[in-house]
Amino acid sequence: MFDPVIAPSGTLLGLLQRGRGDGTLHALTAPRAEALAALNHCVLRDPRHDWQVENRSLYYARLHLDLNGELDAIEAHLFDPEDVLDPEESRTGLALAVLGHLASYGRRDALELLRKYAASGANWAWALDELALRDDDAGLRALAAPVLARFPTDPQGEAELAAAVRDAFEPRPWRLWAEDPRESVAARVRTAQEAGCFDRWQRQMRPTGPRPGWSVQAVFDWAQQGIERGAALHVPAARCLVAVAGPEDRPEIVRAARDGTEGARCTALRYLADSNDPAALELIEAAVSDGERAVAEAAVDAFERMRSIAAVERARGWARRPDALGAAAGRMLACRGGTKDSDLVLGALREAVRGEGPDAPTLWTLVDGAGRLGIVCAAPVLRHVYRETASSHLRGRAARALAATDPSFPAGFAVECLWDCEETTRELAARHAETGDARVVERLRRLAADPAEEAEVQTAVRSRIAPDGPVA
Repeated sequence: MFDPVIAPSGTLLGLLQRGRGDGTLHALTAPRAEALAALNHCVLRDPRHDWQVENRSLYYARLHLDLNGELDAIEAHLFDPEDVLDPEESRTGLALAVLGHLASYGRRDALELLRKYAASGANWAWALDELALRDDDAGLRALAAPVLARFPTDPQGEAELAAAVRDAFEPRPWRLWAEDPRESVAARVRTAQEAGCFDRWQRQMRPTGPRPGWSVQAVFDWAQQGIERGAALHVPAARCLVAVAGPEDRPEIVRAARDGTEGARCTALRYLADSNDPAALELIEAAVSDGERAVAEAAVDAFERMRSIAAVERARGWARRPDALGAAAGRMLACRGGTKDSDLVLGALREAVRGEGPDAPTLWTLVDGAGRLGIVCAAPVLRHVYRETASSHLRGRAARALAATDPSFPAGFAVECLWDCEETTRELAARHAETGDARVVERLRRLAADPAEEAEVQTAVRSRIAPDGPVA
């Protein structure tokens, strides 16, 4: 997927791209044409760095309803000639998900547009999944013929149809079509369902990888073969060693961790770290210092998984190292350190923001650690991360940390978090936002009555306010 260009956080477009609650609040007070232009920009050019885990669709759909927006821009995007040239899910997935939410709110035009795209669009499977949750049986049955027409009746087409049925996220349409009164439709879908089940059975009967009776060296060889094929297998290989290796094999594993092949070294380091072997920490440090990049990364990952007191003590000594092991040590202390480690965690947090910016992957753990340890003086850095990060998940973590460290959070960021794109952030806000602000009371009541809202959010809301009742 393309790397999205994110506008500055102080602009309406930047706020909406990030999915911040302030984006909705600003859009509702901005000129309608300007707000709709920014909203359509986000829907048609997915701003998420990781579109598979970050939420935006409900957030954009709600704003679309509030602005009474039309669907012309979304329709033009879906049926643009580029749809044939670029069938990747990332181009149209967000727009289809927004249409799905709009359909669930009763927008008939959104439902009709989803049906039209499912019949003729490149990303038809996503549209069909949206319809499976929201359309009636008659609407789904009408799509059987155009969907099946996508697959030729030759052996390759039937195989592709079987794969589509097997991999469907929502099985409801296929189950309806398997019972279709038209025998030509029902028979073909049933055959595809049977072929998909048989394919799963065949794959289960042809497992690849280690077999009972393998030796330690055979596991190392398998891991190295993966490296040569471009596949990192040291994690499953280390799990195999748990079943294969005995106490008498430890010297061989330690030697492999010190000077084995790349695959063997990564596997041995992982195995020794997971078993809290006394030699693991020294071998990890050596691997970071003199190993190849893949070995060094595997060593750092193995260290971060360790749970022993010795590993935490070593992290205190490594936390100021200016390398990947030092960064890992800071993250370990954020997860498993005590209050005496607050300065080291705060230093790692500040250094990560200075050196890598507000979207650095290491911040996820460090932000959590700042909240877990209650580092009050971390609040300014956490507020910066909250405002600037493009990741709605990281912003949610920053909000949780601010709730534990910043006394101004309930009257500040918690209010806008009620409109955030992530349900976990809205849940946090529902528990903390001060209700002296009239917007908070109104928003809590709206969330409590919204059928599209997540159950956890509504539970948090109802713990604060009852419908037409007093505010807690």
